Amino acid sequence: MSDKATWRAVDELFEQKLVGDDSALAAALSESAKAGLPPIAVSATQGKQLYLTALSIGAKRILEVGTLGGCSTIWMARALSADGELVSLEIDAKHADVARANIAPANIARAKPVATVDVITGRAIETLPSLKGPFDLAFIDADKESNADYFAHALRLSRKGSVIIVDNVVRGGAVADPNGNSQVQAVWRLLDMIDKETRVSATAIQTVGAKGYDGFLTAVVL
Repeated sequence: MSDKATWRAVDELFEQKLVGDDSALAAALSESAKAGLPPIAVSATQGKQLYLTALSIGAKRILEVGTLGGCSTIWMARALSADGELVSLEIDAKHADVARANIAPANIARAKPVATVDVITGRAIETLPSLKGPFDLAFIDADKESNADYFAHALRLSRKGSVIIVDNVVRGGAVADPNGNSQVQAVWRLLDMIDKETRVSATAIQTVGAKGYDGFLTAVVL
């Protein structure tokens, strides 16, 4: 069995034993595919990790940069109580419309009161300055070239103890080369910024799975 086949098989095992079937998320993936959205949504295990992170810190307000079809949004919103709020920023109006339909209250609820979810359409770099903090959790998964700017805004909108997660920072291992493509160089800009930032403590984890070889960065505001 090849490495990728092994990674996929392990993901499938963990999904079966630890995540389970989820008709709402399956429908969200199906509707996203029908609408022609790229197949780059978080995996079920990654989505549940976001859910567990939000749950473990008792998140009341969540910021997401990059909605796509709303799968990660649904996962995180389910960790919120009825008085919670999730704000998700999406540049593509078509993607935002698909996400709003996928994020309908019935898909978030799972037999619990539903938090407020607001999908804002527009360039995140333009909408972020208008947001009011603090947010307890921020998940950044949009255009990689702007990650350092998104992180700076997420930090501005945070409080002590807030968690900021940035997805796709390993780029299949290409991040090891500082002279890589624009997305790799963007990761280096982010790392250089965090290296000098005394207000956060951060680490990054390499991952393998059905989506291949990548990883994510996690920072906690001190």
